[in-house]
Amino acid sequence: MKHIFNRSFEGFKVSIATPRSLPNPSSLEGRVVVLDLAFAHSKPSGKYPSVTHKLIDKLGDRLALFLDHHDSEFHADFIDNPRFILATKSEHGACPEMITPTIVAQIEQVDTILCHGDFDGLASAAKWIRGGYEPYPGCDHDAWCVDTRLSSPSKLGQVMDRALRADYRDPQIKEKVLLLLLSKGLDSDLLRELEKVGEETKALEEGADFLAQGYISLSEKVVFVDVRDAQMNFDKTHLLLRGQELAKIAVLLDADSATFAAPFNSGVNFLKLFQVSGGMPTVLSLPPHRLRGALVQLGIPSAEARMLSRGTERELSRR
Repeated sequence: MKHIFNRSFEGFKVSIATPRSLPNPSSLEGRVVVLDLAFAHSKPSGKYPSVTHKLIDKLGDRLALFLDHHDSEFHADFIDNPRFILATKSEHGACPEMITPTIVAQIEQVDTILCHGDFDGLASAAKWIRGGYEPYPGCDHDAWCVDTRLSSPSKLGQVMDRALRADYRDPQIKEKVLLLLLSKGLDSDLLRELEKVGEETKALEEGADFLAQGYISLSEKVVFVDVRDAQMNFDKTHLLLRGQELAKIAVLLDADSATFAAPFNSGVNFLKLFQVSGGMPTVLSLPPHRLRGALVQLGIPSAEARMLSRGTERELSRR
């Protein structure tokens, strides 16, 4: 799936994608602004170091602006290019706060907005359509809360965030969130629909809250939970965040992966620590059979790491 949708909203085409799965530039009409799409580190494309570089090159002069807030070594490639406004997440926890009426006015004619499909990205698109002004009072802060997970968004922001997380691939949910944003949050019918959709996410969060009771402390900075035998559905991100309330690093083992997570402003870089290319420095999933070695690298005694990773090597041999 190259992009989730490419539809018109108040005179703008809005195309939604993910950093690693981008649309064909020829499908994007006219002048394009790219919002909240991180560079895809581990996905080179031919002569290009990433699919993001390929998109930028193929858009050529049609690229009006590329604005993003995700840490990336690739920022250095565009440091002197005025069409790029790039920041780190510690500088800007979310993209909407980077968009101002002055920037929108300077860019002038824009035909297509290409953005990420999470709340941060959709709020960025809505703010651009609104000329650089918040879709509703406090929207910038809600996006910051949702993207950093350092605080709770308003009730309205929470409704949209939960609805999006209920089914991330559903284009209709994304369209309804964008329409609600463009209504300044006042469309009561859309609000009720999204509240109903988000009830599923709320139930998953409650499942995560229950499983969070199973976290064990491995050191002052590491907690661990094994959910391979969990008998309930749960929100994985929420469960990792609950772990980070207990220690800097939360480690979650499920049937498919061992996931390591730390706050974006923690200074932790799992990519360097585990010598992995691509992805986010503070959230990383490894194959389960690598859990033992990764725990040792985090300072956990080998015997304890072996006990916690029981069965993972056996599962590898079956595959």
